[in-house]
Amino acid sequence: MDGHPSREGSIAVHNTDFASDNHAGAHPAVMAAIAAANTGYSPAYGDDPWTATFRERIKDEFGDEATGFPVLNGTGANILGLSLLLGNRYEAVICPESAHIATHEGGAAERQLGTKLITVPTVDGKLTPDDVTSRLHGLGVPNEVQPKVVSISQVTELGTCYTPDEVAAIAEVAHAHGLLLHMDGARLANAAAYLGCSLRALTTDAGVDVVGFGGTKNGAVFAEALVVLRPELAAKVPFLIRQSLQLASKARFISAQLTALLTDDLWRKNAEHANAMARRLADGIAGLPNITLRWPVQSNAVFAALPHDAIRELKSRYTFHVWDHTEGVVRWMTAFDTTPESVDAFAADIATAVKGA
Repeated sequence: MDGHPSREGSIAVHNTDFASDNHAGAHPAVMAAIAAANTGYSPAYGDDPWTATFRERIKDEFGDEATGFPVLNGTGANILGLSLLLGNRYEAVICPESAHIATHEGGAAERQLGTKLITVPTVDGKLTPDDVTSRLHGLGVPNEVQPKVVSISQVTELGTCYTPDEVAAIAEVAHAHGLLLHMDGARLANAAAYLGCSLRALTTDAGVDVVGFGGTKNGAVFAEALVVLRPELAAKVPFLIRQSLQLASKARFISAQLTALLTDDLWRKNAEHANAMARRLADGIAGLPNITLRWPVQSNAVFAALPHDAIRELKSRYTFHVWDHTEGVVRWMTAFDTTPESVDAFAADIATAVKGA
């Protein structure tokens, strides 16, 4: 889509922040939903009409057996989801070496759950069935931790997407060995938009057991959901959610945001736009000297390698992350409200910087 959701003049035409979709503000429909929920008194801890509506929307998207729980942040959703799947202190989680739970969550899984993360190097951030089986040699051996959960990210931390078939293949090998499949879905919307499929096709139908559905990166203020796809597991969440520090008292304000995103496919429209802006940026720098794309652009992230002098020049005017300082790899992120004008201006400045490097 070439247009962009209006922020009613609240952003500059030429945005200079390409660091993260977390840096964007909120979609007007989300803000309106929060205001609408700010009416009178309502039961706390999720026993409110807004959360009931949110749970119906979750069933619409993920299937009748899915149960949604509003939570405060993505790390919390991951910790709650993993705690639900790990039954014993000696059980461990298999994940890519680049996984968010292993690199950018401050050791929360190890600290809060006491679990070991068994990491696997990957080329593109994606696990394969062979990667999983390569870490199962210790099953049944008392002096080794016991793998119990496979955790994958959709979108991966490198901006790549698993297809439904790839997810299903991982689920099949995990379940065949008595393991469960967890999906960090902070950017699940972007993956579904890129692949042109439903949320259910990437999760429920592919054999995922528990998935996080990210709202904050998709136009919410603070809103994530833990979606449990097996009823016998969902029954345990009320006993774990407070222990995980994710039980919001005024949950209606989280649920209202998620419901707004899950109404009239707003989540998809926002993700499609963010993805389109990343693609526009990648196309705008294609063929330039001294710059190469590091991974395929399959979401709202562009990873590129460029000279250090060019990075310093661009950093003096733009905000973005340097992903690998040694190799000069940067990450440029777009959001639901990134404008084509800001992308084109950025691409032009990138061209000037790399040609002069």
